[in-house]
Amino acid sequence: MTNTTRKESYLPGKEVRERYGIGHTTLYDWIKKTDFPKPYKLGPKLSRWRLSELEAWEHKSREGAA
Repeated sequence: MTNTTRKESYLPGKEVRERYGIGHTTLYDWIKKTDFPKPYKLGPKLSRWRLSELEAWEHKSREGAA
């Protein structure tokens, strides 16, 4: 029996914005106004998004559009 674990990846805001082709203001509007994943605060000026949560949001968004 094999035990496979996936290491979680975290993306900085710049990579999240590039992934969706949006700006800083739009990113935070999505967080406030939709079910877009919230960042994890790692420090006063350090936020990261969990890649698995972004992928789940993408999947959910595609399912809703179909």
